[in-house]
Amino acid sequence: MNIREAVAEDFDAIWPIFHTIVAAGETYAYAIDTTKLQAQNIWLEAPRKTYVCEEAGAILGTYFIKTNQQGPGQHVCNCGYMVALTARGRGLATTMCQHSQQMAVQLGYHAMQFNFVAETNEGAVRLWHKLGFETVGRLSKAFKHPSNGYVDALVMYKWLSGNDAL
Repeated sequence: MNIREAVAEDFDAIWPIFHTIVAAGETYAYAIDTTKLQAQNIWLEAPRKTYVCEEAGAILGTYFIKTNQQGPGQHVCNCGYMVALTARGRGLATTMCQHSQQMAVQLGYHAMQFNFVAETNEGAVRLWHKLGFETVGRLSKAFKHPSNGYVDALVMYKWLSGNDAL
């Protein structure tokens, strides 16, 4: 597997991954009818950097990194990760999260925060905890899951600077 910075031409391969995940409405707080143009702005243009995880030229996963807050909070970044359904269970999310932490430090960030993790996204919650993120907040019934109704959203955080685990 290779992780590299995404270029505009990659979006045609990112779009099916994005669309499948967002249309399901189970993990991201994006409108389920997000258009391709809106998705390109959300995932490729608005973030500070976007990366793809590829194998044999096929994009299997992607993540973005952006500043979570400006001013006094600009040392904290935010990331989002997506893995193609056909590539799940191969460790791509782990690899991308580890890569994103290294990139965050290189970009001058000192911490990483996930703002809105649906508690029903048990695989992600378990993985983020395994990778050293703490649940620092719980937003009661903040996420409307398509089959489970209103569920809590978690705020997860990890201090990166001086962290030998990277």
